[in-house]
Amino acid sequence: MVETMTQLDLLLSQRSLNDEQLQAAAEKAADYRILPDANVIKIGGQSVMDRGRSAVYPLVDEIVEARKQHKLLIGTGAGTRARHLYSIASELNLPAGILSQLGDSVADQNAAMLGQLLAKHGISAVSAAGLSSVPLFLAEVNAVVFSGMPPYSLWMRPSREGVIPPYRTDAGCFLVSEQFGCKSMIYVKDENGLYTANPKTSKDATFIPKISVDEMKARGLHDSILEFPVLDLLKAARHIHQVQIVNGLVPGNLTRALAGEHVGTIITAS
Repeated sequence: MVETMTQLDLLLSQRSLNDEQLQAAAEKAADYRILPDANVIKIGGQSVMDRGRSAVYPLVDEIVEARKQHKLLIGTGAGTRARHLYSIASELNLPAGILSQLGDSVADQNAAMLGQLLAKHGISAVSAAGLSSVPLFLAEVNAVVFSGMPPYSLWMRPSREGVIPPYRTDAGCFLVSEQFGCKSMIYVKDENGLYTANPKTSKDATFIPKISVDEMKARGLHDSILEFPVLDLLKAARHIHQVQIVNGLVPGNLTRALAGEHVGTIITAS
């Protein structure tokens, strides 16, 4: 390890940061997981939050019970209101960075509402700037709520086509789990997981319990359950090598997933 760091120090002082040998040396550096015992949960905006009390209250109860045994970083999606904003902003020819800010505002609203519902249990919502205090919240109450939208704001990388921000709340929550080196990444949706087609519109849709990123792309399923960029992020990740999608409308599914059970669909990096 010392030899590796010495080589890296030497390359950093002499080479471009794009140098292939420097990149290879940096890749060999030891990984450090900041929150290895924490689980990131993404609560869907359209699939859960937009359904109101009937969907959210049972999930709140499950989260409160689960945090007794698990450390939880709870991210919120944006949902239908963000889609309405995207529609208006797109028609006005506004750029992806503006749409990113609009989507962030809705995810923030959902985080604020979920945080208020969990407040009496000591679970708070933090803003993007407050993510540095996450370890303190986890140490004290085992849970914290955050907005799932990545903080790219005006610096959102434009999509190849259109102006809809490609990195939204699915990606934002994944990035939190990867950068903190967390234990797991669980997406709470309103479907049992991944299907061969949209189960809401296709009677012939078949459930897929486990699949790899490459298999999803080969079968044309890469944009059917998670934001497309999440799959590329998963392939490139150093800590998170699989994600799990569960139906949050079924009581107990989240608890089972946190316990390590294979409920829903698991998507693997390889």
